Amino acid sequence: MTLNKDTNILVVGLGLMGGSYARALTKRGHSVFAITNERASLDFALREGIIAGGADFVDEGLVSRAGLIVFALYPHVFLDWVKEYGHLIRPGTLVTDVTGVKTEVVYRVQDMLPPGVEFIAAHPMAGREKYGVENSDERIFENANYIVTPTDKNTPEAVALCEQLGRELGFSRISRLTPEAHDDMIGFLSQLTHCIAICLMNCNDSPHLEDYTGDSFRDLTRIARINDEMWSELFLINRKALLRHMDSFAACFQGFRDMLETGDREGMRAAMRHSTARRALFDKDKPKP
Repeated sequence: MTLNKDTNILVVGLGLMGGSYARALTKRGHSVFAITNERASLDFALREGIIAGGADFVDEGLVSRAGLIVFALYPHVFLDWVKEYGHLIRPGTLVTDVTGVKTEVVYRVQDMLPPGVEFIAAHPMAGREKYGVENSDERIFENANYIVTPTDKNTPEAVALCEQLGRELGFSRISRLTPEAHDDMIGFLSQLTHCIAICLMNCNDSPHLEDYTGDSFRDLTRIARINDEMWSELFLINRKALLRHMDSFAACFQGFRDMLETGDREGMRAAMRHSTARRALFDKDKPKP
């Protein structure tokens, strides 16, 4: 099982992520088609050459001809789509996704798909504050991480093809996690950080903050420009892990506050040195292991 130029790729959901997948794969010579419920998004993608064809309805021909289907939908929409139209997918087709939560999605999708159709989940750790296909950009995958989340129902061939897809898209680091480990990790690395950014923007109502801010506040709150419909769904689906990480952060913040209140300069400096050393590991231009 390999991803080659003869493989028809179908992207279901043509927003920021679906559009960026389509752009990247089209530029690499693949035949990419799309299904989306927004006619304007489809027209834009066709006009810009992002896709070779598509429909603003569930076109049985597009689905049945696909060798690889990428679902770029909200979790509940993805589940509903598979429940209603999954029978149209032909045996031998590989299905993957971009969904930001896995445990509540992966196993249910695997159970619903017809025999001979394999679902191997993945999460592109990339994005931007704006959404919609008109803001799609394959460059968001450069120097980004890509997580594959196999289960015991996945074949080694499917996992390998999903990882190949990540390389085709341009991701610099490809990892594997179980769905459960993924959701715990994402609860901290992505969802908690979005919660912090939201609260930073909401905890001070002073007027004209934008006239006085520096880069530190801009950097910390970049992700506060948020798709509330999508992220609230992700938070609620992963609420157990997210609440645990929120409690851990609150305890750490309280500890730092206590050091400030008691004048514990050495304690604060030690925390700063530790954070500096850990943050250096995240620099995107550091040598790969």
